[in-house]
Amino acid sequence: MSDDERTDYRAQRMGFVFQFYNLMPVLSAVENVELPLLVSHIPAKQARRRALEALEMVGLGERAAHVPEELSGGQRQRVTIARALVNDPAIVWADEPTGDLDSENAQEIVALMRDLNRTRGLTFLIVTHDIAVGRSTDRIVRMVDGQIVDEELLEVAA
Repeated sequence: MSDDERTDYRAQRMGFVFQFYNLMPVLSAVENVELPLLVSHIPAKQARRRALEALEMVGLGERAAHVPEELSGGQRQRVTIARALVNDPAIVWADEPTGDLDSENAQEIVALMRDLNRTRGLTFLIVTHDIAVGRSTDRIVRMVDGQIVDEELLEVAA
């Protein structure tokens, strides 16, 4: 694939969740969520509808008009997750998704990702140093210096 083809593929089939949210501070929650759709040339009305649906999915429908500064850390991360889900991705890559959150919000975000995995069949690949986050998954792959050193399948309580 060319660079443009790879970029299009990532935009259309992958979602990304970052530790520090990467939200545009001047955009509302719904505008942040719809942004990847607009960049992918989805019509504005359709992008807005899908963004609102994604915010509802993560429990933030009533906060759609709020800018990031008006949201808690946990709410900001939920907006980030909604943005990652808005394009109906095959996989969501999450880099330390709880790293900037207190323990209560971290648990809520992990529970949300588990619920989305179970109820919607979404696949999350989570990079974390937090063993509690790792233990909440179905499988842990440990890496050292870029090499897989261990793998463990887990039975996570429903």
